[in-house]
Amino acid sequence: MDLKPLITLLAIVNPLAIVPFFIHYTSGFNAAQRRRTVQVAAFSAFCVIAACALVGLQILDFFNISLQSFQVGGGMLLLISAMNMLNAQPAEAKPHTHELEQGAEKAAAGSSIAVVPLTIPLLTGPAAMSTVVIYADRAQSIWQHLALVGYGVVVGAATALCFALAEPIERMLGKTGINVMTRLMGLILAALAVEVMADGLSKLFPVLAARS
Repeated sequence: MDLKPLITLLAIVNPLAIVPFFIHYTSGFNAAQRRRTVQVAAFSAFCVIAACALVGLQILDFFNISLQSFQVGGGMLLLISAMNMLNAQPAEAKPHTHELEQGAEKAAAGSSIAVVPLTIPLLTGPAAMSTVVIYADRAQSIWQHLALVGYGVVVGAATALCFALAEPIERMLGKTGINVMTRLMGLILAALAVEVMADGLSKLFPVLAARS
């Protein structure tokens, strides 16, 4: 069995690096709500990889969209989240409202956060999707496609494990440490967002790359 796709995918997804974002987005959640977010994020990561492995090429052709366009849109979403993080504000919070006060609403928000932006685009963004689609295009049998789906199970399990470590990390750092880490990761995320958008724009408009 060729493990190169799995190693490449784990390196790109890198769920351990997303733990600070998970801590930020689930700030104020209780243990049950955070566990639910972990479960949804892990399952969503598997679903994205499995879908890309099985029908990724067909979906792109059907909607006549490119990964470059997805990069630009995903980069904009990342940049908006980065602005909130630089202010140490919850990503889904709105000023002067009580939107997330009720437990049921927090649970629903946790499920939403688990999918966007934790799973898409932070965990399984354009790079991960394009990697799976490329290997799916190279697959020559149904077993190779199923192997890619199996790799999605591994990525989902790795995501759940890393996010489960978020609580001890949060206790160790404390509120001040979390705020400092949030702003630092926000700055890194902003730079990443610019890189993602720049790469997508340069591929959509080659003249931009020629001038640079």
